[in-house]
Amino acid sequence: MSRPAEPTLERFGANPLLRYVAATRPAFLSVTLIGSLIGLATAYGSGVVLDPVNAVLTVLFALVAHAGGNVINDYHDAVSGADAANRERLFPFTGGSRFIQNDVLTPAQTARFGYGLLALVIPAGLYLTWQSGPGLIAIGLAGLGVGWAYSAPPLKLMARGLGELGIVAAWLLVIVGTDFVQRGHLSPVPAIAGLSYAMLVANILYINQFPDHQGDAAAGKRTLVVLLGPQVAKWGYLLMAILAYAWLVGMVGTDQLPQKCAAAALTLVLSFRAGRDLLAHAEEPAELAPAIKLTIGAANLHGLALAAALAFARWPGVVS
Repeated sequence: MSRPAEPTLERFGANPLLRYVAATRPAFLSVTLIGSLIGLATAYGSGVVLDPVNAVLTVLFALVAHAGGNVINDYHDAVSGADAANRERLFPFTGGSRFIQNDVLTPAQTARFGYGLLALVIPAGLYLTWQSGPGLIAIGLAGLGVGWAYSAPPLKLMARGLGELGIVAAWLLVIVGTDFVQRGHLSPVPAIAGLSYAMLVANILYINQFPDHQGDAAAGKRTLVVLLGPQVAKWGYLLMAILAYAWLVGMVGTDQLPQKCAAAALTLVLSFRAGRDLLAHAEEPAELAPAIKLTIGAANLHGLALAAALAFARWPGVVS
């Protein structure tokens, strides 16, 4: 099956709204939607009565924050030259949105749009803080900070081999923050429940670095795949997956999570199949599209199964 064509200005015609919406890479926002569902599920499963209005606002502005992060990442990858130098990209999965490179948006338009989206999150966050408690300010600032530091100088976590840690932190904060809005105080439950999902989301970033590694290296972007080289780095994918599923099984086995959460571990079939393909084709970018799709599927299905189990299973010995 052929992949979608890269964006062009002609495709969007005179519709600037469609152009800007597409620049956020909306298909990839599903991981934030599912992270938010996990946060709602941990609160509901713990006996909290959900506030539907605050739930919808939390999910909506989490998506806006993720969209802003995507756009800012495109801007800084354009400034660094990483996307322009990427000749082995697998669009739409790697190599950025191509909006700047294909003259759909200018770098200045992209920067204003990305930072504008993050600015929109602030008033919503203040309202939700008023509804839930001042602790949300710390969670929100941490989330915005990670979103900025992931791409932007001087930290540029993604260019220093720290992108995966940033992704794990960002999606844990989505889960913890969504739970906090409903619960009204911090709890270890959403972090315990969400860590396996956050690690599988980080593996999406990780496998995407393999097709991009030559362009990243040419632009001085030192991802883990650039630092280690594909033949060594390919084992990191399996290590991340093993740690994610081991965490989930360990938490279920020690009664920190409901037994039905173990069903989410069935997605290891997808992760390990993707890992097998990566081991075979780590230096053949054109062959990695199936593994990338499996990785995305594993994270999304894992999160959905986890959210369902957390919301509707009986919780043994969980402290709210």
